[in-house]
Amino acid sequence: MALSTLHWFSQVLGKQTTTQVLLPDVGEPPFPTLYLLHGRSDDHTTWLRRTRLESYVAKLPLIVVMPDGHRGFYTNNADGPAWAKHVGEELVAMVERTFHARPERSARAIGGLSMGGYGALRVGLAYADKFCSINSHSGAVGWSRIRDGVSLREEAERRNWGPVVLAEMLRIFGQGTLRGSAHDPLVHARKAKRAGRLPRLLIDCGTEDFLLEGNREFSRALTIAKIPHWYREFPGAHDWDYWDLHIRDALAFHAESLGLGG
Repeated sequence: MALSTLHWFSQVLGKQTTTQVLLPDVGEPPFPTLYLLHGRSDDHTTWLRRTRLESYVAKLPLIVVMPDGHRGFYTNNADGPAWAKHVGEELVAMVERTFHARPERSARAIGGLSMGGYGALRVGLAYADKFCSINSHSGAVGWSRIRDGVSLREEAERRNWGPVVLAEMLRIFGQGTLRGSAHDPLVHARKAKRAGRLPRLLIDCGTEDFLLEGNREFSRALTIAKIPHWYREFPGAHDWDYWDLHIRDALAFHAESLGLGG
């Protein structure tokens, strides 16, 4: 496979950004595309540095796009960049201008881990007209499921967050309640279902992961809302051993969604 590193100016972010793109050696263009999002402490290089992703996709006629999402949770920040718009609109358009990528919903998938797991759900469901499948590994979905009527500041006090973390979260998510807001993937899932454009959903988390309860609660909320999805738990923690193993499951899931086989 060929690796392309793009340094380009984002009008949405108002700054230079970097995106890594894996291009297939097999098949004939145009190709379907998987957008793969990193976690909060990582960057656009981490998927390739910490997993065997390149070998896992070597036989797939699939473009894999790995953007730099900084620490913005891939949502439109209350006081900062519109990360969801950047990924869901600007990045997709740039990739399809630059590479031989199929420009239709049935040829686009999105996934990620931790912050990127939340981000894949946030972006993929908000732009359900653009993505046919979504996966989330160990997603930080608990941010969006804080109890009704409880603000982020109140939750921070309950959890004893420090002032630096609180300030960052307030810049991203704002002062109000998250449940039912534009930051809540469930809001976008319901809209996508009503529009008849609900992507296929795969969610997984490790049984020793500190985000496990948030993932369980989010899956329960999807079930109550009658949003079809697959939810799976496996042995493992919030680490690269877990993600390197289960990215293979996600690739098989997306390959089926994209018409590439299981």
